[in-house]
Amino acid sequence: MTASPQVLLQHHLKQLRLPTFYKEYDKLAKQCAAEGVDHPRYLLRLAELELLDRERRTTERRIHAARFPAVKSFDTFDFAAIPSLNKMLVMELARCEFISRRENVIALGNSGTGKTHAALTLGLSACQRGHAVGFITAAQLVHQLMEARDEKRLIRSQAQLANYKLLIIDELGYVPLSLTGAELLFDVFSHA
Repeated sequence: MTASPQVLLQHHLKQLRLPTFYKEYDKLAKQCAAEGVDHPRYLLRLAELELLDRERRTTERRIHAARFPAVKSFDTFDFAAIPSLNKMLVMELARCEFISRRENVIALGNSGTGKTHAALTLGLSACQRGHAVGFITAAQLVHQLMEARDEKRLIRSQAQLANYKLLIIDELGYVPLSLTGAELLFDVFSHA
C-alpha cells in the first residue's frame, strides 16, 4: 500500500529541509485558489515565505551566537537621557559600513552613560545585516586567552576571534589586567 500524496509531500519537505513549505503549503494553496493565483505565483509566494523564515532563523542564530547579555535595539535607547551622545553618528554606525571598511569603534565615557547599550544595539544591527558578532567583557576575554595559552590552544582561540566581523569588548579598563593578560588583549586588538 502506498502512502497518500499528502504524507509523501510532508516527508519530502522534511527531507529537503523546507520547514516553512511544510507549515504553509496547504494554507497558502487554499488562499491562492480563492484568489485565483496561478501555480507559478503560488510557488513564488511559498518560496518567498521559506526565504524570509530562513533569514529570520539565521539572524536568530547569529544573535544567540553573539552571546549578548541582553538584546537591545534602538527602540529602547533613550537618546534624550544622554544629550552629549551624537545620535546621528550612532545611527550612521548602525548601518554597519564601518565593518566592511574594517574600522574600529571605541566608546568612552563614565559608567552609566549608555556605552554598553549602544554597543548592544550596534551588535544587533550587525547581526541583522548578516555579520558574525561576538560580545565579551575584557576580563572574560583575557581569562579565556590565558586559559587557551595554558592549554596550548591559543592560536585556535585567536583564529575563532578573527572569524568575527564585529567583536564587542565591553568594560575595558574596569578591571586591572596582568602584564600577560594585557599583552594577549593587545594581540587581539592588533590583529583586528
